[in-house]
Amino acid sequence: MTSASPDGPRRPVVLGVDALDTGLMTATWAADEADHRGLPLRLVHAVPSLFSEFRAFDHGRYHKALRERGDQALDRAAAAARERHPGLELVTAVDEDLPALVLYRESAHAELIVLGSRRLSRAQEVLNAFSVTVPVGAQSHCPVVVVRGPEHVTQAPPYVVVGVDGSPSSAAAVDFAFRLADERRAALRVLWVWQRPPIGNLDEATAEQTFRELLFESTAGRHERYPDVAVTHELVHGHPVEELGAAAEHALAVVVGRRGQGGFTGMRLGSVPHGLLHHAYCPVVIVPAPRH
Repeated sequence: MTSASPDGPRRPVVLGVDALDTGLMTATWAADEADHRGLPLRLVHAVPSLFSEFRAFDHGRYHKALRERGDQALDRAAAAARERHPGLELVTAVDEDLPALVLYRESAHAELIVLGSRRLSRAQEVLNAFSVTVPVGAQSHCPVVVVRGPEHVTQAPPYVVVGVDGSPSSAAAVDFAFRLADERRAALRVLWVWQRPPIGNLDEATAEQTFRELLFESTAGRHERYPDVAVTHELVHGHPVEELGAAAEHALAVVVGRRGQGGFTGMRLGSVPHGLLHHAYCPVVIVPAPRH
């Protein structure tokens, strides 16, 4: 097994490897993205430390078993990635700590974090010390992709969905979505979802016109960089999670910005990204606001 430092001239795509999940679909998605971007793929598995496990009895054999199981999971994921892209630069690493903390540290040096999903309930996400999607999605320095389901490639043309709301993280999500659509030769659906009643003193017609203008402004300047990406703008009424989830039913991915920097429990991930982790059945991309 090869190991390498995440520091280097190119920031890798980092795949979080879960020993309890074969994760072959997740591994191939990460390999595809690393190949598209011309970046190395770094496969990382976390083994809880002896102290955090509180297993005073027999923890030597238990810890060894965890390491062996992690190595096997890394080998499976690496084999899937190499089969997909034989020339891909690939390294694997094992770190000892809680998985969310390991991946959070990795995110400081990564272009992208890619995770699978155990499809935990909301309560399990908060109470399970080994849950990673919510805490990493809430705190990661770089975008996080949670591969909850396969890309839907039966649509012609394939498409990516991005949700916008005028925030800095929304603008970053638009940049990511354009690049993803360009890489995958897909169309891009840009959605602004708003709920009645209108905000402030605006009547409904004025509010709708204002949101429509902001919707089109959200993609300004990207067409020159991505001339081959066909873009549609959609202003819809309803609940953002429900509308984005419905729009992404046959999508390659749905991309949203992340609001807030809450505690490491991830409770301030944001209602829309959090909701999509439970309702979308394609990869969900969570993009933080740009760092200054």
